[in-house]
Amino acid sequence: MGIFNFDASPPGDQPAGAAKTPASSAEAPAAAGSPRPEPPRPILPSEPPAPPPATHDPIEPDPLKTLELKPKLIEALSTVYDPEIPVNIYELGLIYDVDVNAAGLVGIRMTLTSPGCPAAQTLPVEVKAKARGVPGVSDAWVDVVWEPQWDMNKMSDAAKLQLGLL
Repeated sequence: MGIFNFDASPPGDQPAGAAKTPASSAEAPAAAGSPRPEPPRPILPSEPPAPPPATHDPIEPDPLKTLELKPKLIEALSTVYDPEIPVNIYELGLIYDVDVNAAGLVGIRMTLTSPGCPAAQTLPVEVKAKARGVPGVSDAWVDVVWEPQWDMNKMSDAAKLQLGLL
């Protein structure tokens, strides 16, 4: 039995000296025709809150490895498209930094067009997979950041032209 006993009388309704016995639904049925009140229910949000984005320590970029792999990484990341905008995420300006260390570890800092972006769960995973698929990359991680906030000024001229903004 829960903490609520709707069949029992309130403490002040029993005569003095009467024995107080716990009532259960099997021992004391509710009066015929009277509805039994529902116990209170917790109010839960419709969706669990999104976990805060994971962040990694910055890697020590290697200039030669970065020079070798960054063009290939940009080419791979340019095949990832925002599902709501027909422009790749690199031209949209969603990729802020691409660093490569001497061991081939790639660190990518990116953002989304808004914190409520419906692709928030899928885009970083796709970016990581594309980066890991580049020959010479040993592993990759993606940090989604909100500072600086993305705005349309971060888009390339090619993206603006493609969207009819130029």
